[in-house]
Amino acid sequence: MLILEIIVTLAAGLALICLLVDRNFSAPRYYGAVTNHFNGKRFLNLDPPERKDFFDFLRWQLTRKRGPWNKWTDAQPGSNPVPRISGEDLRATFINHATVLIQTQGLNILTDPIWSERASPVRWAGPKRHRPPGMKFEDLPRIDIVLISHNHYDHLDIQTLLRLHADHHPRFVVGLGNHAFLTARGIDNVVELDWWEVAKVSDELYVTCVPAKHFSGRGLTDADATLWCGFVIHTPGGNIYFAGDTGMGSHLKAIKERFRRFRLVLFPIGAYLPRWFMHPVHLSPSEAVEVHLLLEPRLSIAIHFGTFALGDDGELEPVHKLREALNNKCESNSNFCVLQHGEGRNVP
Repeated sequence: MLILEIIVTLAAGLALICLLVDRNFSAPRYYGAVTNHFNGKRFLNLDPPERKDFFDFLRWQLTRKRGPWNKWTDAQPGSNPVPRISGEDLRATFINHATVLIQTQGLNILTDPIWSERASPVRWAGPKRHRPPGMKFEDLPRIDIVLISHNHYDHLDIQTLLRLHADHHPRFVVGLGNHAFLTARGIDNVVELDWWEVAKVSDELYVTCVPAKHFSGRGLTDADATLWCGFVIHTPGGNIYFAGDTGMGSHLKAIKERFRRFRLVLFPIGAYLPRWFMHPVHLSPSEAVEVHLLLEPRLSIAIHFGTFALGDDGELEPVHKLREALNNKCESNSNFCVLQHGEGRNVP
């Protein structure tokens, strides 16, 4: 009887510790009107299937076969960007993972910035970088706008956002529910949008929050409590689409129908294996080519690869598979490019 009491007491104590720790990790839950993608408690994707559950995750972890990664690639950062690019000229610099510097109309825009060593709530565990950022944080030009697609640690890196807030004072554009998380940490000037809502960010630029097929959560108790999304930036020189993290779905056709023409598209291609687990939430390189053909942009740039080992695909595998798919499906693959980490490209 005494042993049972000790076990129960220890279990209760462990559960309490987990809940207390989780309060520091989990994001505040969004509350609002029921819609076709919010049931009053959590956000939903427009298309089935929803993401895999915890038991599927355990199955993956117990059976996974990781592709090869270099332990560390000590690459030099790319050349420093110009401070501003005016008018309709457009330049995109792939920093790495999902972080891209977009320069146009005299504005500097960052997508899902992460300069931390780990995509994790703690500094001693979690997915670790296999290479440095392609640009030093200190070499960034003055950042005006930060787009955050969802609150996973590799996309919403709070340490980087705090540095940007302190040094650059940009406007942060986020999906529903993420405003509370940022303001609780002292980050103001936050614009929060639902799918298809539009924000004016300058006299010339508008940003539309667009659907994605993914999920959200930073702790044990906030699964799908905040919105995930992509963004379309409207400029006089053409539309720019940052897809964030997404799987295949009807939202991609809806985005094409609504915006018609795209000058630049940023597509994720990594963390796609194993397909049985990742398919609902991450594009494969082959699927990225299908979406490229659907949207017909002037230029597509691959993102979300070669920095953090988040799936079972190897470090170089997404790029190799992308090039295979381009050779098989496209008459010309010159307008879907893979930039080096830190490399910039002028967009026609």
